[in-house]
Amino acid sequence: MSDEWFYALFVIGGLILVALLIAAIVLAIRVWKTGKYLQAMGIGGKWVFWGALIYTIFPIDLLPDPIYLDDVGVLGGALIYLSRLAMKARQNRQVPQQGQPQSPQRTR
Repeated sequence: MSDEWFYALFVIGGLILVALLIAAIVLAIRVWKTGKYLQAMGIGGKWVFWGALIYTIFPIDLLPDPIYLDDVGVLGGALIYLSRLAMKARQNRQVPQQGQPQSPQRTR
């Protein structure tokens, strides 16, 4: 194998690692932003939120730290779960309780 192929593979591998790092940072920021709904999510949402952030920051992972594929997976799963909990909490706030008068709806 020539040196050109070796350098090309090295550069491509480096670009993939940088892309995974950027994806992990973006997902961590999105998970952090969903933290404002923690009060409505209950104890399960709090465990997932803090667990995902600690797993991402903690240096001991399933894969070595330069490979952020496991971190991206954990953050992505946490973001999906927390987004669904936030949507359920938002829907529960919008649905009026039985026996309570409904507020009049505005028409545009």
